Amino acid sequence: MRFGGTRYDRRALALAALAACALVATQAAAQPAVRFERLPGFESPGTPAELNTVGVLEIGSPTARRILILNPGTSASASYFAPLAKTIVSRVSGWQVWSVERRENQLEDHSVLDRAKKHTATPREVFDYYLGWLADPSVTDHFRLIPDSEVTYAREWGMRVEIEDLRRVVEHAKARADTIVLGGHSLGGSITTAYATWDFDGEPGAADLAGLVFIDGGSSPTPVSAADAQQALDELNAGSPWLAFGGIQAPFAGVFNATGSLGVLLDPDSPSLGQAFPLLPAELKPPIPVTNIGQYGYALDTETSPPSLRAAQAHLGHLAASGDPRGWDQAGEITPIRRFAEMFSGFGLQGLDGTAWYHPMRLTIDSGAVAAGNANPAQAILDVRATHGSDLPRNLQIYAFGAALGGQRVLDAATILAQQSDIPERNLILIDRHETYAHNDPNSAYPRNDFLDGLVRFLTRFGVGGPARRLPLLAR
Repeated sequence: MRFGGTRYDRRALALAALAACALVATQAAAQPAVRFERLPGFESPGTPAELNTVGVLEIGSPTARRILILNPGTSASASYFAPLAKTIVSRVSGWQVWSVERRENQLEDHSVLDRAKKHTATPREVFDYYLGWLADPSVTDHFRLIPDSEVTYAREWGMRVEIEDLRRVVEHAKARADTIVLGGHSLGGSITTAYATWDFDGEPGAADLAGLVFIDGGSSPTPVSAADAQQALDELNAGSPWLAFGGIQAPFAGVFNATGSLGVLLDPDSPSLGQAFPLLPAELKPPIPVTNIGQYGYALDTETSPPSLRAAQAHLGHLAASGDPRGWDQAGEITPIRRFAEMFSGFGLQGLDGTAWYHPMRLTIDSGAVAAGNANPAQAILDVRATHGSDLPRNLQIYAFGAALGGQRVLDAATILAQQSDIPERNLILIDRHETYAHNDPNSAYPRNDFLDGLVRFLTRFGVGGPARRLPLLAR
């Protein structure tokens, strides 16, 4: 077939070109605005000035008058929420979603990960820079491990530092929005409770908030004992500032996830680099040769991932029934593995991934003293100031979703938090999916997602997206 022979052919081609341009423009317009910024943070004693900052990943229209601020959980960071945030703003008009990037993530080296995202570094170069050098001395260009002795100040990065940093984020949001909802996943749920009940010059943090969202996390009303708090603090001061996630020492749990998730998106079907790596824990390696996507899925799917990594799991599928090496089959599970990989790799974002390579142990220790915002002896030891658990605003709206790790306990914690301040039951949406949702499924399941459906209904309570539709008090 010959093109361009007549004026009618040329007209048809011109119309087709215009249609293609319009489609591209429409697709571009459909993508939400994405912006990352750093704000001056709390001046923590001993911390270098350049690290006293907090980051914010902002997704959605910058003119939105309603902002949902989300706090990542243990060993997670801002881009973990990026796919979810894009879906939220596409389904609920008038909202922007902010994801908090904690200060510890500034210690990460994203140089080669960033090059790979621009397609200027190969998957092998990424692997060698971050992992291969540990087993192959011929690899001399690699990232630098940070000795604990250089970051002793990070032993102070507990709940006080986190909440003061978050205060800067909320104050920044207040200058742009008239409705602010605060939420968090896992440990981020404890951070949410801590902020809401924190004492800011006699007022609770919740005084500036319209609602709270708890995603498989929250704060038990039972505090850690003063003796246990002191013992944990003593052990911290004698050891590493960092948590060993799933028993894997920092920064390697984060490095494994950042490189593995990026491999899923850049080179899914090649033989797995991780499977051949002698230092990858044996329980993460399939018994047959697999691809990069097969390796990643095997390590983090609920059926094959080890119990020590329950906090990193999702319902992803299983290894393909055939192939050499084996690939991956979603098998009808609720979380697409490529969306999961986008979440953890921070694909499309420079200088960010969804994991925290260095998670402050102090933050986890301090969470045990939050105790639904009730004063207790451990708070004095740990400098936790979450004392307004009984005087939150009565019009505060609360949404809690329980998955595999928290389940009913998350709903109970949210209920207790409301009852302490006489917040009426009608202000609560409580959904328990612990039997069907792994810890990370609420943030990654797509397109069917019970958590997201509940969140959309919750956000419509604040007067956007049509009339509010209220869920039953308990939805199971």
